Amino acid sequence: MSDHARLAKLEAEHVELVLRRFDRTDAWQLGRFIAERALSEGFPVAVDVRTSSGILFHASLPGATGDNDVWAAKKAATALRFETSTALLEARIENGGRDMYEPGWLDPVVYAVAGGAVPIRVDGVGVVAVATVSGLPSADDHDLVVSGIRSLGLLV
Repeated sequence: MSDHARLAKLEAEHVELVLRRFDRTDAWQLGRFIAERALSEGFPVAVDVRTSSGILFHASLPGATGDNDVWAAKKAATALRFETSTALLEARIENGGRDMYEPGWLDPVVYAVAGGAVPIRVDGVGVVAVATVSGLPSADDHDLVVSGIRSLGLLV
């Protein structure tokens, strides 16, 4: 897929991925779906669902490392700050956008611009949480999260 086609796909997802609701039970179901799929595929990933104030679900699967947990937290912080998926931010940068790590912009100790974190947006409310996967290539991390969000059956 070309860079421009990927960017268009991610922009469309940004508009499409809006849920009717999202609560702690939905967070558990989302995290569990992603973790079970990753386990069945043998993916060595960390799975994380959190709000700005706390973790709702976290799993570190066989083969994942502490680095995956750190990357998940950084990607989640980025998605929460910009209220967009980290894959979309990454694609925008690749297509001529601003370098997020230029001096005075994003602190790489706190933030990471790498696919895998997708904000959970509720219709009429806005971003309430973020779901993140870390351990695969960026695009695969992102696609795993998106498949989990779609599996909830809560899209508007």
